[in-house]
Amino acid sequence: MTQKLKVGIVGGTGMVGQRFVDLLDQHPWFEVTAIAASASSAGKTYEQSVQGRWKLTSPIPEAVKNIVVLDASKVEEVANQVDFVFCAVDMKKDEIKALEEAYAKTGTPVVSNNSAHRWTPDIPMVIPEINPGHLEVIAAQRKRLGTETGFIAVKPNCSIQSYVPALHALLDFKPQVVIASTYQAISGAGKNFTDWPEMLDNVIPYIGGEEEKSEQEPLRIWGSIENNEIVKANAPLISTQCIRVPVLDGHLATVFVSFENKPSKEEILERWQQFKGRPQELGLPSAPKQFITYFEEENRPQTRLDRDIEQGMGVSAGRLREDSVYDYKFVGLSHNTIRGAAGGAVLIAELLKAEGYIQAK
Repeated sequence: MTQKLKVGIVGGTGMVGQRFVDLLDQHPWFEVTAIAASASSAGKTYEQSVQGRWKLTSPIPEAVKNIVVLDASKVEEVANQVDFVFCAVDMKKDEIKALEEAYAKTGTPVVSNNSAHRWTPDIPMVIPEINPGHLEVIAAQRKRLGTETGFIAVKPNCSIQSYVPALHALLDFKPQVVIASTYQAISGAGKNFTDWPEMLDNVIPYIGGEEEKSEQEPLRIWGSIENNEIVKANAPLISTQCIRVPVLDGHLATVFVSFENKPSKEEILERWQQFKGRPQELGLPSAPKQFITYFEEENRPQTRLDRDIEQGMGVSAGRLREDSVYDYKFVGLSHNTIRGAAGGAVLIAELLKAEGYIQAK
């Protein structure tokens, strides 16, 4: 590419917005040219707007420090400065739906980190290695929204990234029942230990709405397009428990699974090792070279040691063994704010660009 696409980050001052800013610094295809947030942040430089609440360990990128933050509700003003936007706002679902559709109707593609549109029938919810074909529904969505170039694509919940890729590589064996418990980092709630000291030396056995997302969203990802809508799959049956643990970044899952056609352990490990998707075929900038990494050590993957594998864009697995109740059990791990949030959305945008859905205005 000779000229980078101009990117806006709507909701750029929150934790996920900050991660977008960090990941897009020096990106080979994209350049942040606009940042939008609430009216209270509008008019300040980005550095001023996040002063005292920058949550990442890396410093604020120099390229964005002096960008003047715009009011996210002034859709036309933001849209006129960019080719597409990432959206990571903290608002009520109905408000997010309306805001994202307003951006799309200006002809601006929206790649959303929010959950509001995950079940809108003609909006694709994508893990790029798993269901890139769902992007085909965008044509019908554009017709509904009355735009030739705008649309919305969304990223699924962060919790499912730790086990769905490993299961997807085994779909040929027809998984029937999946039991998963996720042990989720506090950054998934947009917090660190300074914000949330109550999490030190503590485990909370409930995360609002998370178990329903973890059980249902994989079925939509494995679903099919029928009559210009995405229809969720009927199997496997998934049951989850989602638990908040005193970890800054990284969601770990323990998984039990039974198959219609039980594979051997060697077959599972071979599928994980060899699994590649569209991002690897296209050589997208943020795509992990090895999507699923398996650790032979009994005490891996560990959140602290392994969450950053492949710059946080890979997922890892370990402790695969036969089970006395189900066929197999294993442990999975993913970085929740990189692969599970901003990084996953950046990879979706790269796929959309490579497949011709996002272009310079």
